[in-house]
Amino acid sequence: MRIVKKPEERRDEILDAADELFGQKGFDGTSTNDILEKVGIARGTLYYHFKSKEDIMDGLIGRYNTRLMHAAQEVAADKSIPVVARIIRTVTSMNVSSGGGEEIMEHIHKPQNALMHAKIQKMIVSGLTPILADLVREGIDEGLFHTPFPYECMEMVVIYANTVFDDEAGLTEEELATRIPALVHNIERLMGAEEGSLVSAMQIFGGGGGGHE
Repeated sequence: MRIVKKPEERRDEILDAADELFGQKGFDGTSTNDILEKVGIARGTLYYHFKSKEDIMDGLIGRYNTRLMHAAQEVAADKSIPVVARIIRTVTSMNVSSGGGEEIMEHIHKPQNALMHAKIQKMIVSGLTPILADLVREGIDEGLFHTPFPYECMEMVVIYANTVFDDEAGLTEEELATRIPALVHNIERLMGAEEGSLVSAMQIFGGGGGGHE
C-alpha cells in the first residue's frame, strides 16, 4: 500500500535525507538518485517539491536560516540577561556550521556558488538586523546607547561583520586582531555607548579582552 504524506512532511523528509547525504558524501558527491533511494520516493515526487539538487540546497539554506533566526530571537527575548550581553549572545547564536551546516557553508564558498553565498548572507542581514535593532532600542531606553538610527547602525555592523569575518575574506590572525577592536570601538561610537562598554563583544570573534582601559 502506497503511503501518502502531507507535502510539508515529504519536503522535510527530502531535506533531511539531503542534509545527511551532503554531510557524508559532500554536495558534489551526492546524486539525486542517492536522495531518491534514501527517501524511497519516485523521481516525479522529488521534482514536485524541488526542481534540482541546487534547489534542495536552497531549501536547506532557508531551513537553517529559520532555525538560526529562531535561536537569535529566543536569546534576544531573555530579559533576565542585561541588554549588552543579549546583543553579544544573539550574534554568537548565529552559528551556521552547527547542526550539520558545515557542508552547506563549504559548498557556498566555492566560486561557482557565489549567488548562493550572497543569498545566505542577505538572509542573515535581513533577519538579524531587526532583532539587534530592537535590543539597541532597549539599550536606548535604559540610557546605555544614544543613537537616532538603531536599525541603520545594526545593519552596518551586521553587513561589515558578515563580510569581513566571513571565511571567504581569508584574513590572517594578525589582520583579524586589528579589525576586531576597531569594530568594537566603532560600534560604541555608532550607538553612542560609553567608551569601553562593549569590549567584551570581542569574545564574539574569539578575541581577547584588550583594547580600551
